[in-house]
Amino acid sequence: MTSSTGDWTTAPLVALDLEGSGAQDRDNEAILEIAVVPLTAGHPDIAIAYATLINPGRTIPRRPWISPGLTSAVLSAAPAPSDVEPELANRINGHVVVGHNIGVDWRLLHRRYPAITPIVLIDTLRLARHLKLGNQNSLTALTTQLELTLPDRTPCAGSQPHRALWDTVAAALLLPALIERAWPTGASLADVLTIAAIELATPAPAKAAKAAKAATQDSLFGPAT
Repeated sequence: MTSSTGDWTTAPLVALDLEGSGAQDRDNEAILEIAVVPLTAGHPDIAIAYATLINPGRTIPRRPWISPGLTSAVLSAAPAPSDVEPELANRINGHVVVGHNIGVDWRLLHRRYPAITPIVLIDTLRLARHLKLGNQNSLTALTTQLELTLPDRTPCAGSQPHRALWDTVAAALLLPALIERAWPTGASLADVLTIAAIELATPAPAKAAKAAKAATQDSLFGPAT
């Protein structure tokens, strides 16, 4: 059994990002694209990554915030939301989900797939702000500042920022880089959760970190004694 005081890299981690139709759609916001990348020994395992477009079942108008390439014509040939749910559930259920500003992705994911049940969320944006690396905390700015390079000759080689696979791999690369700066001598999952956890119910930040840490302790390691 994994120990809560063991190295964070032993936890069942997956990075995630999705692209939606926009918050202006409110309860009708659709997921247009999603990617899930496992972390093995603290690094993205791109060879077994999962990325897919999702057919929203309706026309998606052109909007500045919708990523290039996510057109109605392209999405019409994509699988339906129900078709991708089993694969998403298999990859996310029982895992610690990592992402940049992951609370936004989680709210839409949970709205569309309420049966999907990760253990807890880790927000690389929250961790970056804790480290006070500078005024620019966007995913692209941080990958540039920290000189993180997405691997060539992989499925993400032809991707770009603000597409699900690129953003997911970038978050998976960013997490260990931030952890190394925050804990130069090593960190446990409990250490990371203390700063970067977001509870699935998304309460106030201070309560979220405490509740998420306790919930993850019980889910991964058994009740504290």
